[in-house]
Amino acid sequence: EEGLKLEGIHYTQDDPDKGIKWVLDAREVSFSGDKATISFNDFRLRIEPENRPLFKLKGKKGDYSRDSGEIKLKGDLEGFSGAGYRIRTDDILINEKSGYVSTDKPVKIFGTTFSMSGKGFFMDLKKKRFRVLSDAVTIIEKGSLF
Repeated sequence: EEGLKLEGIHYTQDDPDKGIKWVLDAREVSFSGDKATISFNDFRLRIEPENRPLFKLKGKKGDYSRDSGEIKLKGDLEGFSGAGYRIRTDDILINEKSGYVSTDKPVKIFGTTFSMSGKGFFMDLKKKRFRVLSDAVTIIEKGSLF
């Protein structure tokens, strides 16, 4: 069913029961007829989990399903965390219900004293842990361990 299409949108989703708030700025946004699915292009997404650092992402395309609580993002994704980390990949899935962020695509992660790359990524926002799933290469700056 055809829905609503808007340009230059600023959209906020705040649900205290899920413990997460997100703000979307996008060049173009389309809503499905039942408003259960939101698709967007050329976006900036700000994710504010309760009691955790914020996370910002920018990229080319995305879809959000209100029913599943999943945000699927694609295309030259670049993310920045309030804790000082950056991530680059082409595909990310955010499940706001479970608090997981994942991809099976190549990923690069940068911290203040290290960089990491590999294939696949999984982050648990609640436990504040992440891991690269395979082919991981980590570079730690000299002197940062001691």
